[in-house]
Amino acid sequence: MRILVAEDDAPLADFLHQRLLQEQFSVQMVSTGLEAQRLAAEQSYDVVLLDLSLPGATDLDVLRGIRSKKPDLPVLIVTGASLVEERVRGLDAGADDYLAKPFAFAELAARIRAVLRRGNRSVSVFLRVEDLELDRVTHTVQRHGRPIELSPKEFALLEFLMRHAGQPVARTAIVEQVWRLHFDTMTNVVDVYINYLRRKIDSGHDRPLIRTIRGIGYQIGLNTPRN
Repeated sequence: MRILVAEDDAPLADFLHQRLLQEQFSVQMVSTGLEAQRLAAEQSYDVVLLDLSLPGATDLDVLRGIRSKKPDLPVLIVTGASLVEERVRGLDAGADDYLAKPFAFAELAARIRAVLRRGNRSVSVFLRVEDLELDRVTHTVQRHGRPIELSPKEFALLEFLMRHAGQPVARTAIVEQVWRLHFDTMTNVVDVYINYLRRKIDSGHDRPLIRTIRGIGYQIGLNTPRN
């Protein structure tokens, strides 16, 4: 899951970044309203966490701007405003939920999951390749009905492969998207984690799902996933 976090309070932003990574989100941090609006319009995210008190932003203009470009993109507002009237204005402007500071991270994580579960969204909560199923909200994986325990990085790698099911993905693309790095020397780490996944996903099954594409990288499945 990709989440855009717009927060200008540096200590809080750092805290959110670390905790959301632990929740297995791929996190993009911004600190201004204009940057949040631009990235939300130009890139693909599953949810936006938006502070209304950002520099370069006027009240609810950023929210309205995001909603005008991405009407189906879930947006959860986080702000210090505690007045009921302010919450109503945010919801009326298009927010999916509203959380006032200070808040417990467990509640924030629960609200994010709730927003993602709501219907009529463009986000695909479930990814499937043959008998392998991945739930992007609860971060659970099972094959042929058997639960599979994955580390956060293994889950992120499997999710990336399943999002591109039936397509070869290069090692460098995996490094950039899963590890958020741009070093070719990291590609050997990809091979190590692919082996971890193979032991957990394919071991004991007659039909392996993860394939090596010589000279390119890896591919999962032969066809696009069923959503």
